[in-house]
Amino acid sequence: MSNLVAIVGRPNVGKSTLFNRLTQTRDAIVNEEAGTTRDRQYGKVDWSGKEFSVVDTGGWVVNSDDIFEEEIRKQVNIAIEEADVILFVVDVQNGITDLDERVAQILRSSKKEVVLVCNKVDNTSLQYYSAEFYKFGLGEPYCISSISGSGTGDLLDVIIEKLPQKKEEEMEEDLPRFAVVGRPNAGKSSIINAFMGEDRYIVTDIAGTTRDSINSRYTKFGYDFYLVDTAGIRKKGKVTEDLEYFSVIRSIRSIENSDVCILMIDATRGIEAQDMNIVQLIQRNKKGLVICVNKWDLITNKDAKSTLTVEKAIRERLSPFTDFPIIFTSAITKQRIMKVIETAMEVYENKKRKISTSKLNEFFLPLIENYPPPATKGKYIKIKYVTQLPDTQIPSFVFYANLPQYVKEPYKRFLENKLRAEWNFGGTPINIFIRQK
Repeated sequence: MSNLVAIVGRPNVGKSTLFNRLTQTRDAIVNEEAGTTRDRQYGKVDWSGKEFSVVDTGGWVVNSDDIFEEEIRKQVNIAIEEADVILFVVDVQNGITDLDERVAQILRSSKKEVVLVCNKVDNTSLQYYSAEFYKFGLGEPYCISSISGSGTGDLLDVIIEKLPQKKEEEMEEDLPRFAVVGRPNAGKSSIINAFMGEDRYIVTDIAGTTRDSINSRYTKFGYDFYLVDTAGIRKKGKVTEDLEYFSVIRSIRSIENSDVCILMIDATRGIEAQDMNIVQLIQRNKKGLVICVNKWDLITNKDAKSTLTVEKAIRERLSPFTDFPIIFTSAITKQRIMKVIETAMEVYENKKRKISTSKLNEFFLPLIENYPPPATKGKYIKIKYVTQLPDTQIPSFVFYANLPQYVKEPYKRFLENKLRAEWNFGGTPINIFIRQK
């Protein structure tokens, strides 16, 4: 299971800037106004050959300082429970504040690895001011400048050292792993109960991680797969904080430890921003996708075209990736429950599909000859050979060309669409690479 790093701290200390620096993106909005980050940001970091996920916890804009402190406390507590390493960011130019002391107090009482990050050290003279943060009792403050990137390399080295070693899970590696994910109250728990049924002998509970995450093995009706723990399964009594934040931070774990994700969408509410966030996580982690429109029995004004209308709306929201199955279910009435399992298994097989080099060339070379890449700067691009890469996380294909740098994204999408039309890769992302012949 992938490691998770959470960035915490009071507002306006540079958490979002640090997030952008570590993930090498501009996903998090940066502004001098406190509380700019309201939607949580999730990204991937790759350093020294090791990969981990990072979460920018952000803050809220409110009227009362007391409420402000309460909301920060909620986020820190969730981060403490879910993350492997916590980056506690402070501002060297403003020094220690009461809010910093409150966060430090919570972190001291936790048993998690904490890295004290002293931000906005934009010149060497400011390093001396970082000494006051030893007062927190959280170890050495690491001086960085998120804007310039100074010190972030050393910080990443420290994070890698503190990340726990992945434990080998007591599971058969060749069995599929399906994760049921989605917003709170979308029906995750109900559909899992419907999968499992009352015959509990078909389920073997296996402790998968130090976080007491449970992976349930399903062996019924000729199927054999693991159902990966999600936010809808575990410790409902503890989910008293920010439900939306908690559901996504748990979904990160579930998605990264799965092969195929079953995304539950509430038919009475339609696809919402939170669903889009989870789809982005699934795509970013290169996992298979099955969309399950749950609570379909509650829609009263259905007609023959209702499913087609909803399908079209979902695919438009999630374009350009539209090649995924959509199933209309009811976890309560168990309508099309087995169809969900069948489809998830099919997507899993699609993800592992291998196409022989001879078949690929037999199909693509005449097609490319009739529809070649557009000429660029008066130079004609010739694609002479195509093959599938072995041992990849998702199906990956290489097209060898004389001028690969001139093949643009629209033509890559053309190749992908033709590939999907010829072979069934429904529900799984595909990589298309153009390389030098």
